Amino acid sequence: MQHAPFQPGMPVGEHPYGAPSPFMRGVVRRWLRGMLPSRLTNVAFTPLAELEGIITPNGLHFERSHAGTPHIDPARFSLKVHGLVDRPLAFSIDDLKRLPVVSRFHFIECAGNNSLNWRRPTTNAVQFTHGMLSCSEWTGVRLRDVLHLCGLKPGARWLLAEGADGAAYARSVPRELWDEALLAFAQNGEALRPEQGFPLRLLTPGAEGSLNVKWLHRLEVGDKPWLTREETARYADLQDDGTARLFTLVQEVNSVITLPCPEKPLRKHGTHRLSGLAWSGHGRIAAVDISFDGGRNWQPAQLEEPVLPKCLTRFHLPFTWRGEEMLLQSRAVDEKGNVQPTHAENLRVKSAKQVYHNNSITTWRVMPDGEVRHVRLA
Repeated sequence: MQHAPFQPGMPVGEHPYGAPSPFMRGVVRRWLRGMLPSRLTNVAFTPLAELEGIITPNGLHFERSHAGTPHIDPARFSLKVHGLVDRPLAFSIDDLKRLPVVSRFHFIECAGNNSLNWRRPTTNAVQFTHGMLSCSEWTGVRLRDVLHLCGLKPGARWLLAEGADGAAYARSVPRELWDEALLAFAQNGEALRPEQGFPLRLLTPGAEGSLNVKWLHRLEVGDKPWLTREETARYADLQDDGTARLFTLVQEVNSVITLPCPEKPLRKHGTHRLSGLAWSGHGRIAAVDISFDGGRNWQPAQLEEPVLPKCLTRFHLPFTWRGEEMLLQSRAVDEKGNVQPTHAENLRVKSAKQVYHNNSITTWRVMPDGEVRHVRLA
């Protein structure tokens, strides 16, 4: 319904919890029918093409569940810590909040992001190629502070993080990830949403999303990994000889152009603003290069501040389009010198059988009419 200008509008407090404009009702998470066997184990993808800056609104953060979203009363919640510790303890949310609280900006990306396109392009929307990716300000307490209170015994090298969902989802976390890890109870200034792990989740910056265990209720310290179902049958990289690589946890340097893209075609000739996102589990983004001809020539994009470690970085580049066909690509480089590979370069070090950690350069083909298609170059 169109509202006439200079007329009284909606009263203050009409919606006690604010909502987007009704003109933005199409900006929502979406899921792919048939991708997984049940809605309880499915993925809801973030609409990256509709976002600005680097922060994903809580209601649009991608969602991955293995047995649906549990209903947990925070008043009855406790986090149990046991195993190779001197003092097994249980913490309520209030107990945790009495520890030093910190806030950090980090991305979370599913290891299966862009997995549908590992063998060939099958999706023609950035929401479905890269939408298992979001970025937030996370607030919580440091994992190392909680473990310090419990006291670590000699040989403590691994941590089993277990969620309270119907799947009893659990992952083994190596000690090298403990120092940066948070036990997060808030996201973007408010309590975690239920689908994001309310009341508590583990945050392991730079590691694959499956290690950021939601609905966290138990931490067990041990001397070796537990080899749970989720880290053997699922989050493992199948090799050509039939073996599998385990614990390839770091999300590699990656980027994608979100404007233009299949959801955001070019509607008229003239000057446009190319924009996109870059990220790396190894640290900060150092540079992003753009090609308009499928990788034959490159030019640097401008990185927008802030540029933070293990966080999304926004880049942009103005360009002029007169109706010519273009092959758009972005190539990110991180502060450790890692360069985003082409698909052919990726296949030299990874098996075509694996479905995880596909950080290959994505190509958008801009047609003379301005439509944008997902393609792969030989």
